[in-house]
Amino acid sequence: MNRRAMLALLLAAPALPARAAGVSYVASKEVPPAVPREFRGAWVATVGNIDWPSKAGLTTQQQQTELLALLDKAVALRLNAIVLQVRPGCDALYDSKLEPWSEYLTGTMGRAPEPYYDPLAFAVAEAHRRGLELHAWFNPFRARHAAAKSPVASNHISKTRPELVRKYGPLLWLDPGEALVHEHSLRVILDVVRRYDVDGVHLDDYFYPYPEKTAAKKIVEFPDDPSWRKYQKSGGKLTRDDWRRDNVNLFVQRFHSTVKAEKPWVKVGISPFGIWKPGNPPGIRGMDATQEIYADALKWFRAGWLDYLSPQLYWSIDAPEQSFPVLLKWWAAQNSAPRHLWPGLSAAAIGPGRKAEEIIEQLKLTRAQPGASGSLQWSFKALHQNRDGLADKLVQQVFQTPALIPASPWLDKAVPERPQVAFGQDAAQTVATFQWAMPSGAAPRWWLVQMRVNGAWQTELLPGSQVNRSLRVPASALPEIIAITAVSRYGQVGQSFVAQRSG
Repeated sequence: MNRRAMLALLLAAPALPARAAGVSYVASKEVPPAVPREFRGAWVATVGNIDWPSKAGLTTQQQQTELLALLDKAVALRLNAIVLQVRPGCDALYDSKLEPWSEYLTGTMGRAPEPYYDPLAFAVAEAHRRGLELHAWFNPFRARHAAAKSPVASNHISKTRPELVRKYGPLLWLDPGEALVHEHSLRVILDVVRRYDVDGVHLDDYFYPYPEKTAAKKIVEFPDDPSWRKYQKSGGKLTRDDWRRDNVNLFVQRFHSTVKAEKPWVKVGISPFGIWKPGNPPGIRGMDATQEIYADALKWFRAGWLDYLSPQLYWSIDAPEQSFPVLLKWWAAQNSAPRHLWPGLSAAAIGPGRKAEEIIEQLKLTRAQPGASGSLQWSFKALHQNRDGLADKLVQQVFQTPALIPASPWLDKAVPERPQVAFGQDAAQTVATFQWAMPSGAAPRWWLVQMRVNGAWQTELLPGSQVNRSLRVPASALPEIIAITAVSRYGQVGQSFVAQRSG
């Protein structure tokens, strides 16, 4: 039955079309339990084959099998978002006309998967099928990573526009001082936003590169003399450091506004270095991100040039000069816009010097911190490996039930309609089916399905394109109560249609 025909059927009935083989459902005033709101994400790094694919050169089937296992594991851990790295270094883990295929797929930059498939389209579809958000993660200025091994493809920007690329240590880097660099990276990001149904776009902490040092520990200056001279000749008056910060600020502001102009519901996220400046708050020591990589994350956060900030708080709780709870509290106090604060935690650090309990306690501290509403784990490999039992402890101690991602009311406050629901069974009474639709015929982002079975509530999140749920159970084991709720692309939850079993 197509959506239009099903909608006509549902609208023709005041409630559920009632009886099927002795079982019926009628509208109920029962209130289903509230579902927790919390972002539970994990980074999936592709650079150097850190998380996925496990190595370059796998077949299409092997790549897809690994990715499905990863997504299934995310569901088992009751995560609700994956942040997938799709552009490690001016390359693409998706079908792009702007940049070459990434070597981390096939082992050769510029070579498509064989047999052909589009990894990002596949990841988006399979994540949504499992109730997971998929955020596309970009490196805006890195042009080639030190881990890269294959020859550079002829359509890589270092070949097509070498004047925009700088050699810095073992890296190739786009110069943030060049206006054409901004145009290129924004065009790449917007191409993904337009063509793929991603839920978010994400930048990490690589703006200007982390400083390289000589054998004598002297910092090597980033080689941006050409763009700096161009700026000065144009009448620019900023100091070189301020100019570099301004280059990054301009990019971040345009990144945000460009995405919002195309699809306002796509969340914009950035994961900066966890310390803004030493001494903020008092007692904190470490790298000054505003001076070393020219990233003024505090400015972006306060200006609202993002929907979520995930500062990389990879340190331990009791680190004397980088205390996790001290930094978390400080960042939360800066959230004046306000926006989502979802700190990054380092599951990868679990080992001889750090136990899984550290992550568990950090999650509990984050949950207790006003102004924070979730977290991101670096990276998925540690979760998949269940290091020190972390995966087991997550579901046993902090992620006992599924959670919805918090709403973003600054984007849209509209509440979805209350759906209408129909129920039926097949003639053999082996399959029961619930069907639903919005009165307007529109599709939400998600359907929240809650069922009470033998007194216990179960929660599922289904993609908005799915308009039914079938249960292969005997009539006696059907849910006592079922509730269907629409969730908008902005995370707003509508009024539930609740029905209870009768007969």
